[in-house]
Amino acid sequence: MADRNLPRAEVVVDLEALAHNVALLAGRAAASGAATMAVVKADGYGHGAVPVARAALGAGASWIGVASQAEALALRTAGIDAPVLSWLDTIDTDFAPGIAAGIDVSASSTRELGAIIEGARAAGATARVHLKIDTGLSRNGCPATEWPELVAAANAAPEVETVAVWSHLACADEPGHPSIDRQADRFARACAAVDGRPLRHLANSAATLTRPDLHLDLVRVGIAMYGLNPVAQPEDLRPVMSFRSSVVLTKRIAAGESVSYGQTWTAATDTNLALVPAGYADGVPRALSGRLHVWLAGRRRPVVGRVCMDQLVVDCGDDRVPVGEQVVLFGDGSAGEPTATEWADTLGTIDYEIVTGLYRPRVTRTYRGAE
Repeated sequence: MADRNLPRAEVVVDLEALAHNVALLAGRAAASGAATMAVVKADGYGHGAVPVARAALGAGASWIGVASQAEALALRTAGIDAPVLSWLDTIDTDFAPGIAAGIDVSASSTRELGAIIEGARAAGATARVHLKIDTGLSRNGCPATEWPELVAAANAAPEVETVAVWSHLACADEPGHPSIDRQADRFARACAAVDGRPLRHLANSAATLTRPDLHLDLVRVGIAMYGLNPVAQPEDLRPVMSFRSSVVLTKRIAAGESVSYGQTWTAATDTNLALVPAGYADGVPRALSGRLHVWLAGRRRPVVGRVCMDQLVVDCGDDRVPVGEQVVLFGDGSAGEPTATEWADTLGTIDYEIVTGLYRPRVTRTYRGAE
């Protein structure tokens, strides 16, 4: 139906769906005796970090995870006082404000630990540190050969408290992959080298769903919290984000007329076109040109011609759709509309990239549910 109040491009975030997903994941973790960290880096995977964090905490998460000090401090500014871990900053980051605000920080090297110690001194507070061991992802994390030195440096520094040891799995989304057990064994050895009883966290979304033995003390849930399933097994996860726009112009063209740049599509018969004011500047990948459908006026319809910076064109055949009609670019699929995962599969990528790619200035974000 026509809606004169629709923005040109709008992401709708269903916080009730998010709460459902968090409750499911936190329930799995709790059954193993583990707490749950809700990961809201990259502005909540494009969903909005602050409202997502609030909804997740209300649904059973007790920790929040982010990538940077800036992301962590934004949560504190918004009034979120739950434990927050920040784990990846540049070499010139000043850790003092975050430490003063009670942000947990991660160290993967003695150099990074040194910067944290400086921040703790400046803040006049003890830094809560999660030591990260590289168990086989070969990305962030301390190499095993340097682990004893990092642990010793942390033990020797009165400015820091080692509250956790952690790592990240490379292939948890491929259940049964031999690297998972190999990384788990390496992680256990790294934990054994640390005095006391620091928290241990290794499991991401996929391992939370498939490896309860790896839940340990804390699980970190990201993509599954947003309703996108990282493993090839059915799970009761509800997609949280939908993406929509509206029709701003309609026209009828004759057979033989072509559409959009390069005239890559030509009408075989007379047809009605609908113009939608959303394009690759709004998060619709140009690479979907010729491969994209939308949900419009009760059915799937093909996008024809190339996706442009600001607009795309839908072939409506003999149907006449009104200006102002809502266009669903993707949703949860329950009505037959495309999904973010379908977009990703078509492009040969992952749905993480689709939803985070909608964190854009021109895209309005609207919330349903608790926010």
